[in-house]
Amino acid sequence: MITPRPHVLVLNFMAELHQAMLAPHFEVIYAPTPALRAAHIAADAAAIRAVLTIGSVGLTAAEMDTLPALEIVCALGVGFENIDVAHARARGLVLANGAGTNDDCVADHALALLLAVVRNVPQMDRQCRQGVWRDALPLSGSVSHRRMGIVGLGGIGHKVAQRALGFGMQIGYHGRKPQPEVAHTYFADLVALATWADFLVVATPGGPATRHLVGAEVLAALGAGGYLVNVSRGSVVDTAALADALRGGHLAGAGLDVYESEPQPPAELLDFDGVVLTPHVGGWSPQAIEASVQRFIDNATRHFAGQSVVSPI
Repeated sequence: MITPRPHVLVLNFMAELHQAMLAPHFEVIYAPTPALRAAHIAADAAAIRAVLTIGSVGLTAAEMDTLPALEIVCALGVGFENIDVAHARARGLVLANGAGTNDDCVADHALALLLAVVRNVPQMDRQCRQGVWRDALPLSGSVSHRRMGIVGLGGIGHKVAQRALGFGMQIGYHGRKPQPEVAHTYFADLVALATWADFLVVATPGGPATRHLVGAEVLAALGAGGYLVNVSRGSVVDTAALADALRGGHLAGAGLDVYESEPQPPAELLDFDGVVLTPHVGGWSPQAIEASVQRFIDNATRHFAGQSVVSPI
């Protein structure tokens, strides 16, 4: 007798080739828009045994309670800030994410943003196309042998630090507690870290606990020669405070893959030459996405086989 494939509700965008990876294992219900999400949760509630989502899309307590057959909720990436974890645990649901599957990609992107904003790469590209030669341009700063502060030394933060060491940088970090096995300098106070650093890279989880963690005081401490890079969640940085710091000349620049207004661009920041923006693609590469999808397959198939998931939340 053939065992029926479990029904999985996919709430995030997923390319056809990645949906095809799921097809041998699951009956896929693809609902990447609010309208499709509501319709399928209403129509297919009795069948849905797994939900795949991302941190920014999440899954609410009310939606969980609408799905009586639900057993497991997975985040495709590492973030899960909009999944109601407490309610899921109270329901006895299994929770898992894609921790580690795109860390290298995000860390690569963080360094790309840092280099782009410090070296003025986007501006020089435009000017070069217009025939402007180097003698007419201001000198760009260097990245090597300077100080990098990392906010959140988790999997991604560690990868960022590894890359920064290749540039001969000193590394400091801020988190909930020091990591004794790490040689980098721990700062219990984020303002102190920002004061010390030339570059501040944000790699901490999102959610209410870290909302506007990087605000006016931290940006002032980073100072007129400092640069901010955010590859975590837009909510961690106070956009209005960032705009004020840039407008007042109190910050040299920022490289942002995430922002509070996404998917719309941050209107307050669009007129600043010292800002480099990308559309939340830090964890996106063919290799990283394939690894994240495969991690979901591994987590969910293990669960339905009565085994522990690979990367529990």
